Amino acid sequence: MRAKAAYLYSRGEFWEEANELRKAVAEAYEKGFLGKNACGTGYDFDVYVQNGAGAYICGEETGLIESLEGKPGRPRLKPPFPANAGLYGCPSTVTNVETVAVVPTIIRRGADWFSGFGRPKNAGTKLFCISGHVNNPITVEEEMSIPLRELIEKHCKGVIGGWDNLKAIIPGGSSVPMLVKSQCEEAIMDFDDLKDRKSGLGTAAVIVMNNQTDVIDAILRLSKFYQHESCG
Repeated sequence: MRAKAAYLYSRGEFWEEANELRKAVAEAYEKGFLGKNACGTGYDFDVYVQNGAGAYICGEETGLIESLEGKPGRPRLKPPFPANAGLYGCPSTVTNVETVAVVPTIIRRGADWFSGFGRPKNAGTKLFCISGHVNNPITVEEEMSIPLRELIEKHCKGVIGGWDNLKAIIPGGSSVPMLVKSQCEEAIMDFDDLKDRKSGLGTAAVIVMNNQTDVIDAILRLSKFYQHESCG
């Protein structure tokens, strides 16, 4: 890409994690992996760690860029897109840390290995962040297209009160429609299957709700969150 700098943007609440990140960056500079003549390649490359102020909307790429520039994290009108005019007016690529983290493994093992996971058009692995009424809330890397029920029973030790106590699951973060129990029994965790079920994989943040949940109250809570975060 011929990029000369990378900015690692961390949500404001993750203070300890950002400090650990800064230590890792400092170690990389000490070893000559970053900075002038990085890795002895004759190429200069710098990495900066920046904390945000804790705004959900800064997960949107242009809102993130605005925040990096020291302005309120409000999304920009597009075009221009960041690839043409991004951070400080320079061409910029904004990627999720999950995307960046898997690249070395793909390069090492090959694209065929990575695309061997999941179904066609839904290949690879995914970080699933599973919370709510499960016995073992967890973030786990699994292959795409894993059945939803298998994902929960294999890694979360099942639903609290058993599978029969399940009411609904939000499969892809709080902005996607929920699935009722009968759908959860057949759902496959990839983009195409969940789209066919009028929901979506989204961020793969799985929220499990058992029969003790008041769904109206839960949706009201989510709505208040979005109102507070000014997402429209």
